[in-house]
Amino acid sequence: LAETESLGVEHVEVSIGEVLREAVTSVERRAMKEGVTLTLGEVDDARVAADRKQLVSALRNLLDNAVTYTAVKGEPGEVQSRIYHEGANVCVEIEDSGIGIPDRYVDRVFERFFRVDRARSRDSGGTGLGLSIVRNVAKAHGGTVTVRSKVGIGSTFTISLPIAGEGASS
Repeated sequence: LAETESLGVEHVEVSIGEVLREAVTSVERRAMKEGVTLTLGEVDDARVAADRKQLVSALRNLLDNAVTYTAVKGEPGEVQSRIYHEGANVCVEIEDSGIGIPDRYVDRVFERFFRVDRARSRDSGGTGLGLSIVRNVAKAHGGTVTVRSKVGIGSTFTISLPIAGEGASS
């Protein structure tokens, strides 16, 4: 978390498609083991100014959470990822068919140490820092992260980043 909050992170142009593919590959084995289908949908190779390691880590965190909260339902589920454009930004969307987040907690999930279900935290070993780190990584890259969720249906997390050369700052 401290690393994502520090200034002076070196940003270089990277392909968002390559970054997403790397993150998906890193969670494929676990998803398969958990009985969760991991689908890599629309991918494009728009370039963003980024610290590749941090960006891969943030996407891996979102994918790993999606697998975790889909597997918890105890039935076959799916996690889909895709890339699309929105104005001068490129968006990476991670959608799961998991347990979802109650409306009253949606605005809090990016807070440090916040856990929707503290009992599950003990079982899974999570710290409640993952989504805070994702938010910090998005901010450090001039972007945002948002969530939409429905209990029992699933959640969709979207990281939006400026496309390199279209108003991005390093």
